[in-house]
Amino acid sequence: MYTMSEYIVSARKYRPDSFETLIGQDNIARTLKNSIIGGKLAHAYLFCGPRGVGKTTTARIFAKAINCAHPSEGMDPCGECESCRSFQEGRSYCIHELDAASNNGVDDIKTLMDQVQIPPQVGKYSVYIIDEVHMLSLAAFNAFLKTLEEPPAHAIFILATTEKHKILPTILSRCQTFDFSRISVPDMVRNLRGIASKEGITIDDESLHVIARKADGAMRDALTLFDQTIAFCGTDVKYADVIKNLGVLDDEYSFSLVDAFLQGDYGTALRTFDEILSKGLGGLHFVSSLSAHFRNLLVSRCGGLDPLLELPESTRKRYAEQAARCSVGFLYSALEAAQLCESQYKAAVSPRLHVEFLLMKLSFLVRRPGIEAAAPAPVQQAAPAPVQQVTPAPQAPVQQAAPAPVQQATPAAESQPAPAADSAPAPEAPAPEAAPAPRTRRRTAGKSGASLSLSSLREEKTTAPVAADATAADDALPEDEVLLAAWKELPGSQAGQPRLASMLQNAQVEISAADGVKVALFRVDNVSQMQWIREKKLRELEGFLQRRSGSSKVRLEVDVRPTEDKPVAPYTDHEKATALMERSGEVQHLIRDFGLETK
Repeated sequence: MYTMSEYIVSARKYRPDSFETLIGQDNIARTLKNSIIGGKLAHAYLFCGPRGVGKTTTARIFAKAINCAHPSEGMDPCGECESCRSFQEGRSYCIHELDAASNNGVDDIKTLMDQVQIPPQVGKYSVYIIDEVHMLSLAAFNAFLKTLEEPPAHAIFILATTEKHKILPTILSRCQTFDFSRISVPDMVRNLRGIASKEGITIDDESLHVIARKADGAMRDALTLFDQTIAFCGTDVKYADVIKNLGVLDDEYSFSLVDAFLQGDYGTALRTFDEILSKGLGGLHFVSSLSAHFRNLLVSRCGGLDPLLELPESTRKRYAEQAARCSVGFLYSALEAAQLCESQYKAAVSPRLHVEFLLMKLSFLVRRPGIEAAAPAPVQQAAPAPVQQVTPAPQAPVQQAAPAPVQQATPAAESQPAPAADSAPAPEAPAPEAAPAPRTRRRTAGKSGASLSLSSLREEKTTAPVAADATAADDALPEDEVLLAAWKELPGSQAGQPRLASMLQNAQVEISAADGVKVALFRVDNVSQMQWIREKKLRELEGFLQRRSGSSKVRLEVDVRPTEDKPVAPYTDHEKATALMERSGEVQHLIRDFGLETK
């Protein structure tokens, strides 16, 4: 049992002290060893990368190796010479460490420049390790440039930072840069297993993988979590205790949720989510874990991607078994929905409802057997047998489900050779073949569409006599007074477009007869208005006149008002600009002098 004065955390106790024990940075270790062996040492190095991956540790090993009196064949420090022992005991005068976070001013850099001039007492080089170098101020960086570019022959600088983008380019150009990578899960598990064996700790691979994944590539974080787990569990570590202590969602929840999704059982999914919330885990953490689970299933579904799963062998088998029961389309759609929920979680008004909606959506991606056949049952209540509910006869539902007044009106409309007064000139398809369900067609304002509602049935009853009268009088031309009365109502039909309503209100209409058709001609101020009405509104206005006059033999035409009647007012921007140039001589001179384009 340790006392408080004897205990040392694992991150310090098992810190690598040689290139051989350095974890996950083999390429950097090899480069540094070869530079020492070849005698090609640079005067400045920059070590950058995420936290806890060994930047400062590598700098210390490198500094010890270049000053060691008896290095090994792999250029690891011996640990026995005076230089190695003085550094281990904290009394070295040739290896200096500076924290730039607390020494970031110009005065601190001036002190360092004065210290650089002193040659080492032991060893060949004075090594200066500056940690978190990005914290130096701009003035300090500029003061450091000259010394960093041309230091004394015995001085070597090793700069370490987690934020390379904050380093000045002038500093980067003077250093050999080494980018440290995150440590992989297998490397961390292997190192933790060795430490557990040395400490006499019993722990399974699943627990080690949980710790390694939680550390997110940082070995120092993994060792800190390992110490925290040992403090909670003791020497006999169980998987359940690890996930409880570290606040990690158990993989069992994700496996059971996917089984519920495959069965369409959203009730089980909602109860599982409620159980997770009751244990204190957050909804965002839950959705993130579910997204990672779908990702692992997709990877397992595709052969040859096992190296992408940083999981123990037992968990890989479970993923492979469940992935075999899922289609790629389901997994892709589920992962897409989970990612969308995760990105919108923080902006949701009700985060719990947001996640519950995701669970219900995932439950409906794969429908249970027979649900398609059972869904139409409430609609086909009149069918005598279940088979008829699934595949009804095409004609029988129309006669049984349609109301009596509608069935009487439909044959009458089909028997007429000419369209009704409130219909468009173009013929429409027969109602029984076009309607996919037992519903009636409603013909209104020149458009046909299937609709079935209480208000539509009432409107059918009230408008049916009017349509019959209009059809009977369709062959006769309307009187001029009737057409003029319909014209006066036309501006009121365009209340949503006040400019068009005002235009129609001020326009004069001329009525004439030609080829058995009544023609109503009205005039507007300019060509742009005429073109817009012809392209966008003419057919609609014409249909209104036909309905109000009770005859389909009405045509509406639009033309431009003659210039002798009233000058044509400019309407478009180009017309307004042309009129301005014609009236103003100064504008014409300005266009000529500057060579401006008028189109």
